[in-house]
Amino acid sequence: MLKKRTLEMEPGSGNVFADLGLADAGEHLIKAGLVVKIDRAIRQRHLTQTAAAQLMGIDQPKVSAMLAGQFRGYSVERLMLFLVALGHDVEIVVKPVTRGSGELRAA
Repeated sequence: MLKKRTLEMEPGSGNVFADLGLADAGEHLIKAGLVVKIDRAIRQRHLTQTAAAQLMGIDQPKVSAMLAGQFRGYSVERLMLFLVALGHDVEIVVKPVTRGSGELRAA
């Protein structure tokens, strides 16, 4: 008879990069959020990766790699410029913290 194993769970911090102990976890989280927005923009416009690459000024393999999670080589600014090239406005909002400590996020 097989024994049932109980999995131990640990609550996450809300930032998987921090949970993994990566340096610059906040920046990685922002970049990941921007890449999600880029992916959505490409899908909403029904663009091929080649067409999206042309708009963003990069080649198709780089679009493929970025959408597959390989975006460390891009700055936050460059990812925001990709969104602009895909027809989105990008707005940076700075406001006082209402509770706890400040945070970085892509909304």
